[in-house]
Parts: sequence; C-alpha cells; structure tokens
Amino acid sequence: MTSSMTFQPVLERIAEDIGRMPDRGRPAGYIPALAACDPARFGMAVAEPDGTVYGVGEWRTPFSAQSVTKVFTLALDLAREGDALWEHVGREPSGNPFNSLVQLEYEGGIPRNPFINAGALVVTDRLHTRTGDAAAELLTFLRTESGNPGLAFDLDVAASEDAHGDRNAALAHFMASYGNIASPVPVLLDQYFRQCSVAASCADLALATGFLARHGVRADGSRLLSRSQAKQVNAVMLTCGTYDAAGDFAYRVGLPGKSGVGGGIIAVVPGRCTLCVWGPGLDERGNSVSGVAALDRFTTLTGLSVF
Repeated sequence: MTSSMTFQPVLERIAEDIGRMPDRGRPAGYIPALAACDPARFGMAVAEPDGTVYGVGEWRTPFSAQSVTKVFTLALDLAREGDALWEHVGREPSGNPFNSLVQLEYEGGIPRNPFINAGALVVTDRLHTRTGDAAAELLTFLRTESGNPGLAFDLDVAASEDAHGDRNAALAHFMASYGNIASPVPVLLDQYFRQCSVAASCADLALATGFLARHGVRADGSRLLSRSQAKQVNAVMLTCGTYDAAGDFAYRVGLPGKSGVGGGIIAVVPGRCTLCVWGPGLDERGNSVSGVAALDRFTTLTGLSVF
C-alpha cells in the first residue's frame, strides 16, 4: 500500500466479499444476552497511529467486547508491575479450550497465558489489588483512548454471565487454593464479568488498541508501556489471542490479534495501524467466522502483516 487513503476502498471490497459468505457461524449461545445476535451483522474499522479511522458496515455499532478487553487489562497491569506479573501467569499457548481446568492442576495453579479465562482472572485480580477497581480502570482507559466518553458496561450482559459463571468461579477458587488469587473470589468475579461486558464499537476498539501500533505510546503522547513491553503484548496476542486456534489465525492473518465471543477481533500492524472487526457468528473455537475471514482478506489485499 502506498497511501493510507487506500484503506477505505479495501474495507469496502472486504465487506462485499463477506456479504457473499454463505455460513457465518453461530452466536455464543451459552451467554443468553448474546445468543440472539444475527450472524449476518458485520462491521470493520482501521485506525492509523494518528487517530485517523476508516470503517465499513456497522463499524460504529456497539457490541459486547468480551475477551477483547483482556488485552487492555493485561497492558494496564503490565504497566504497573512489569515482569513480576509473569511469575503468576505464563506466556504459552494452551492448546485447550479457553475455560479449561485441566492444565491448572498439573501446573500448580499458574495459568498458561493471560488470555484464557484462568489467566485473565489472574490479571484482573492483580490489577484490582493495585487500583481498587480494575473494571473502572479499564473503562476509563477505553474511554480516553477511543475518545468516546459514552462507553459503558452492559450490566444485563454482566448479570447473564454471572448467572452462568460456575466454570469461572471454579477456576478462581482453584487458583486461590494455590495462593494465586488475592481478592475474595466473589469480588473478582464481579470485576471480571463487568470487564467482559463493556459495549464498544469497532471504531472505539480500533482506536483504543492504537497504543500497541505506537509501540506503547497512548493517544495523548504519554507512554503506557515500554517498547519492549508493547512487543511482549503483541507477541502473546499472536500466539495466544484466538483461544486454541492461534496457529491457524497466525497462518491465515499474520497479525497479533485478540478475539471475544461477542464476535469482535482486534488486530495490530505495529507502526502502521490497528483494526477491529465484528461479526457475531462464531466457529467451534469461539472466533468470529466473518471476522477472521475479513482480517485474512485485509492482510492479503494490503500486504500488511508481521511476516
């Protein structure tokens, strides 16, 4: 690509291609508040490091960010405690479903990475102990970086997840038994479910992810992460960001990315742009079918990837 102005026609071409897809997966049925989403809905945004943003489809429609938010809590905690975080959570792909209990037992209560549910609970717990309100810290960050002060938690979604949150409670209690959770488990679960319930649009999330394209620098020019820490977050996104399909995502898309069961995926082209795509229909591993296809098309059409 020779000019950023070519992003818009690329996005329009991708939207046309996605519109012809016969099967776009199924919404997350195990969270009742998400189960009614139409898999045919689609939006995509690209944000440049200077805050210029392009979009197509429902790119300004808020949706449930879900596990996409795990990137931001990871960055916020890493900025506070640095490498000490990695004593409590690993950096390796899990190879198991995102809510699996199996590895925790034989790895002594240390989750494999920060993006499976167990790892995200640890990160939220550590951020909460440092700030007193991890969910509020996250929301403030997202509002500031996106430039959208109207971002909010969807308390109906949070309540829906809480009512069906036995597996997450089990993970938290199990890690607490190993001394890897400091907060009372009910407090941690409330923080975690609110974190996942943030409603944001593709434009909001593409802009909020910009610090990773700017090598750790926030929208106002202040530094959140060192250049090395931003590299670390991008690396963990590439290897662990799409549940147990990260290898296939790296093969097809070639970018650091993080998905959520609300149908969103964020992705980073370091130094060049950040993306967010939304399509609520998921594949069997919990990733947006149209979202992965759209990002695949984007890197193919533009030649932008980390490889």
